Formats: sequence, C-alpha cells, structure tokens
Amino acid sequence: MSRVVHLHIGAPKTGTTYLQDRLLLNTASLARHGVTIPGPRGGRSDMFHFRAALDLLDQDWGGAPGHAEGAWDAMMRRVQRADGNVVISHEILAGAKPDKVAKAMNDLAGHEVHLVYSARDLGRQLPAAWQESIKQGRKWPFKRFLTKVERSQTWFFNAMDLPTVLERWGARLPPERVHVVTVPHDRGPNGDELWLRFCRAFSIDPAWAPLDSERDNRSLGIAETSLLRKLNRRLELGLWRDPAYDALIRELLAQQVLVSRKAIPVRLPPDRYDFAEQQADAWIEWIKGSGVDVVGDVEDLRPRRPAEGEKWRDPDRVRAKLELGAALDALTVMTQEAANRAATDTVGGRIRDVARRLRDR
Repeated sequence: MSRVVHLHIGAPKTGTTYLQDRLLLNTASLARHGVTIPGPRGGRSDMFHFRAALDLLDQDWGGAPGHAEGAWDAMMRRVQRADGNVVISHEILAGAKPDKVAKAMNDLAGHEVHLVYSARDLGRQLPAAWQESIKQGRKWPFKRFLTKVERSQTWFFNAMDLPTVLERWGARLPPERVHVVTVPHDRGPNGDELWLRFCRAFSIDPAWAPLDSERDNRSLGIAETSLLRKLNRRLELGLWRDPAYDALIRELLAQQVLVSRKAIPVRLPPDRYDFAEQQADAWIEWIKGSGVDVVGDVEDLRPRRPAEGEKWRDPDRVRAKLELGAALDALTVMTQEAANRAATDTVGGRIRDVARRLRDR
C-alpha cells in the first residue's frame, strides 16, 4: 500500500528537539487525522526514532553496545502497518553516508517519500553545534571546532552543508518532494513561526497538534560551556560516555541547571562571518537552481552580523569569576542529587521515596 512518508533529516540544532517532542505529545491527535508518528507501544516515539537512526547508521551512541540493533527494521514495519501518512524525524540522519542513504530510500521504495531538511544560518548554527558537542563529551576549544568546520573535517559540517546533504538524500526524488524549512531569525508574532513552517512541510494542520512542547534545547553561555569542557577533560570519559554519566552531565547539569543561568551567549567570532556568508551565498544559489520547495525564506540562511561596536566575548578564555559562579551552581545541584540518590539506596530511603511519590499523585 503506497502512502506518503515525510522523512525529516535535520540538520542538527534547527529546532529538531522541539519538533520531535511536539510530535510525541500530539501523537494520538495526529493519528486521528491520518498522520502516524511511529513509536513503540507504551514507549517514547522520539527515542524510537533516535534508535532507528542509530541502527541505520551502525552507531551505538547513548546506550550499551547493541542497544539500537533492529530498530530501523522495526521502524519500517510500523511504516508498512501505518494508516495514512507517516512522519519520521531525526537530525543525525543528515550526515548519513551514501550507502546508508541508499538503504533508507530502498526500504521506503513503493511509498511517496518527501524529504524535509531544516536549515539555519551558520552565524547561529555554529555556536549552537559547538555547545552541543561539548554537552556530548567533546573537549575542543571553539576556535579549533570552527577551523575544523571550515576545513570540512567534522561530522557537524557534513550534516549542515545544505547542497551536500540534499544532493545525497534527494538524488532519487523529484525536486518538488524535497522541502527546505528555513529557521527564521524572528519567531513570529506568536513565537511559533518555525513550528508553522514544519507543519506546512509535513502537510499537517496546526490544529491537529494543539499541545505545545517546553523542550527547546536552550543554549549555554560562555562560562557554562567552558565549565563543561573542563569537566569533560577532568573526567577523561571520552566521547559517547556511559549513560549514567550522560544523564548527570548532559541531562541534569547542562540541560536543566546551566541553561537556566543568566549568561553571556556564545557568538560567532567577527573574523568567521566571511566564511558563514560565503556558505549562505552558495546555499541560496544551489536552492534557486535546484527547484526544491522552500518553506520559509532563503534570506533566513544569511547570518546577521552583530551591531557595530558590540564586544565579542571569547568562550575559550573565560574569566575565572564567571566560571566560579557556574561551578558553584553545578556543585550545589550535584551535591543534592548525590544526597537524594544515597537516601533512596537504603530501605528507609526507598520507602520514603515511594511515600513521597504517592503523596504527589
């Protein structure tokens, strides 16, 4: 049975966390309107899509070895059983190698595949991508990260280079089935312009997904990112660390504690804007010549330089006083977390924990 499959492949840091969570929250409502978000029974569909993408790419990020094995085939079985249209979404698909792209497209043969690629200007994208890499355990300074991006030596650039990604993923699709969603510089009058663009790309009426998401994967400041980078170095855990450490460092410390602080944002250095603007020119020229569908405005892909005279703060050289404030906040929360875990490790602690959860119902 032929159906429409919208395959959203990223790029990273283009509102994908928010998108995937909003789709998850509205799965039941969307299903009533003929849109399936594949997922496991009683489980999280966003994790299901993540593991399916990992399996396709032969990766094991974020879990024990083999934790994603079989997930892509499970996704394909749910696509076959779906009633109506289907949305598959995960940003790590953007950097897939040609053989993995070929497998995905072969597995979806017989369906009307629409490719959705969300893109953001590099003035915003590169600082966000560097921060994300630090959350995941990287130790590199911002300067080194940017240099590797400009030399096409990192996965992030391969996933963010719009022509490369779309020529690879869209090679077997007519251009009208390739949709580029541009991330707006301004959120719109109601703050949901990006979501409305995603809805147009997926042929979803916004009224079908009334529940909003609070997961926007906010950015860290220069002191907070510097602190995490030094913690990664001190712990010597390496990339793709143990899930227990990942839950503490990325989920609790980075995404709950440090993002909540009033912080100095990470900005692209003034001398890197020439590269970002050159890439924007190349992307826009490619889009105009390709005939792909643009949802939004190609001018969103041009970076906005800071106001004249605005001081740039180097995230590789942060004042100790700023780092100390972030470190004390981090230490406070980690101490409380350790105390709570120690309490629940005892019988009495477990009883108190159960009683507390019963009271909170």
